[in-house]
Amino acid sequence: MADKHDNEAGGVNRRTLLKAAGVAACGVAFARALSPLSAFSSTLDKERLLQQHYKELTDEDKARIFKLLEQRALRDYGARVKISDAQPQDGVEMAYALNLTNCLGCRQCADACHKENNHDRRSRNSYIRVFEMDQGSLDLASGTTRYDHPVPAEGKFYMPVQCHQCKKPQCVNVCPVKATWKEADGPVVIDHNWCIGCRYCEAACPYHARRFNWHRPEIPADEVNPDQGYLSNRIRPQSVMEKCTFCLHRTRAGKLPACLEACPAGARVFGNLADPHSPVRSVLAEKRVFVLKEEQGTVPRFFYFFAE
Repeated sequence: MADKHDNEAGGVNRRTLLKAAGVAACGVAFARALSPLSAFSSTLDKERLLQQHYKELTDEDKARIFKLLEQRALRDYGARVKISDAQPQDGVEMAYALNLTNCLGCRQCADACHKENNHDRRSRNSYIRVFEMDQGSLDLASGTTRYDHPVPAEGKFYMPVQCHQCKKPQCVNVCPVKATWKEADGPVVIDHNWCIGCRYCEAACPYHARRFNWHRPEIPADEVNPDQGYLSNRIRPQSVMEKCTFCLHRTRAGKLPACLEACPAGARVFGNLADPHSPVRSVLAEKRVFVLKEEQGTVPRFFYFFAE
């Protein structure tokens, strides 16, 4: 009784204190929730907030946005870059095939992906994970990507996994703002200026092929790849999703994906499913191919096969 009397005499009781603490906590939480808006101080960031969806942008809109991105790369990274926007090609359906017999597990593909796509150097991010597996097993859960011994190791084989550019992508279906979609020639892309970073697509992808950009990328000026595509390898802002696009800034220009060019074992085959003379069509016709998690019904455009 004495404690209650003393509190009431002083004009303050426990309920009042708790209410005041709750209001203060809400205020702090609200301020923290709004704090990301303080980062939108540059012209580019204001443009990003007001920008229309990619599919609604005019050529003039794109030219202005690309110029701002190029200026930001020079300001923030000291690198002169060129942003391009190569469009889907008629009569093309990009596809990839990977020879698991030839793969050495060297991870040069992952390293090439890291450099080509302007990934954060601190995190060593890559769109490719290479699993070391026991021969005779295709259970990814029993494999590991954290091996550090000489490769190939006896009794092991290696399975690189990246975006499978599915014909029926689950990641696209769950995006609440339609920031990701499948292009007519195959790759699934993201407009990083439209993405809200909710990570629904990451949860929906059965191949764990999407990455969340936790940090502002750290890239030395002399390591920035200046040949950048707006929907592919441009330097991404913090707190957005990102993924493999089959290097569309390269492949739409008639080049091969960077991971394929880096493979020392010739394990990777890239091509056009719509072209009967394409190397990837030859693999499908002559080899016993399979796709991961076929039961998911995503219809991947990334195939695996063994040499024999």
